[in-house]
Amino acid sequence: MELRVLGGTGVRVSSWCLGAMTFGPMGNPDEDEGVRIIHRALDAGINFIDTADVYSRGRSEEIVGRALKGRRDEVVLATKVHGRMGNDPNMRGNSRRWIVREIEESLRRLGTDHVDLYQLHRPDPDTDLEETLEALTDLVRQGKVRAVGTSAFPAWQLVETQWIAERRGLVRPRCEQCSYSILVRAPERDVFPVALRYGVGVIVYSPLAGGWLTGKYRRGEEPPAGSRMARSGSMGGRFAPRFDQSRPEVQHRYDVVDALARLADKAGIALTHLALAFTVAHPAVTSAIIGPRTLEQLEDLLAGADLRLDADVLDAIDEVVPPGTLLDEADRGWEPPWMAAEARRQA
Repeated sequence: MELRVLGGTGVRVSSWCLGAMTFGPMGNPDEDEGVRIIHRALDAGINFIDTADVYSRGRSEEIVGRALKGRRDEVVLATKVHGRMGNDPNMRGNSRRWIVREIEESLRRLGTDHVDLYQLHRPDPDTDLEETLEALTDLVRQGKVRAVGTSAFPAWQLVETQWIAERRGLVRPRCEQCSYSILVRAPERDVFPVALRYGVGVIVYSPLAGGWLTGKYRRGEEPPAGSRMARSGSMGGRFAPRFDQSRPEVQHRYDVVDALARLADKAGIALTHLALAFTVAHPAVTSAIIGPRTLEQLEDLLAGADLRLDADVLDAIDEVVPPGTLLDEADRGWEPPWMAAEARRQA
């Protein structure tokens, strides 16, 4: 497994990161299998694990903590804060009040005294960035956090965090986590250039585009049981539109995936391996998050761990999905509150 430096920290992480969102009730409720997946990933050379407090309301962190007993020092461990964790209106967001409280809960669930990377899961327009960065700086100085990062921040806000940190002498975010795949290439236009300019690492999530780039979704066929498409009706929220068969964007997605499948067949590469290798080929990308729900899925992914795409294959992908393209707004990953109807109307 290739190792890359994370955002100038000097810490080397595997070019694949094991995502733990699927561990627990919101993914695979078999916790023993979650532990086996983590152990297999570590044995395969993956030294980077990413989770979040909101994944299965803390169960994901607990499963990760259980799996890392006796192996904590082998892992660069990342978690996130921001999402709602209770009915109290202050049990969410990027406020100092919440961050200093929730890091203690995450450490308890993970069974460790520090996390290597603590990320703001989403921007919080209600909280001054200075307030947030001051809280994160305190956590770094206390030794509870080694480095901090962001997730789903627009490019302009990434620049703002760097400027505020420099001006105020605060810890600066060392990485950004964003959605990126062959179907979601928008970060190439703004986030990636900013990351390269400021020496910020990039961790990309959903490199298989919610399962679309596995090739398991076929027009006119029932999706596999347990897949995201099969569960999309019950998931609701921002995930459902990605699988809504009545939307023209979804029908176009079938056409694009068919074209990519033919391209992969011609190159003699599995579509899943092609998709993952594409994401780590970009010079701005440090690591791509894989999120296997089962041990079988992990083994399938690991078979393509050493694949690197040549220029001809990358050029062929560009012809199917041009650089900088976003096929569907439903894939953007985060809808900023300033785009809500009420925010766009004059009082």
